Amino acid sequence: MRHLLVFAERDDAEEVAEVVAGEFPVIGVPAVVRETLAGEDDAEDAQWLVVVEDPSGALPPEGVARLEALAEEYEGWRETG
Repeated sequence: MRHLLVFAERDDAEEVAEVVAGEFPVIGVPAVVRETLAGEDDAEDAQWLVVVEDPSGALPPEGVARLEALAEEYEGWRETG
């Protein structure tokens, strides 16, 4: 499974990626990537994603809840991909 944590600010995404890597070493270091919104030409409209890969399902339900809580804490949200 892939979890995408979406943020408006790069700093927030990078900080959350560090927290996730520290709390869940079994899934490794998540990637931080920039996603431009469809149809938007302005770089200000880009979102920042923390891509948490969990192909083996090692993250328990409480881990997924923690990802959601982290996203909300930094005014973002979680999606699955």
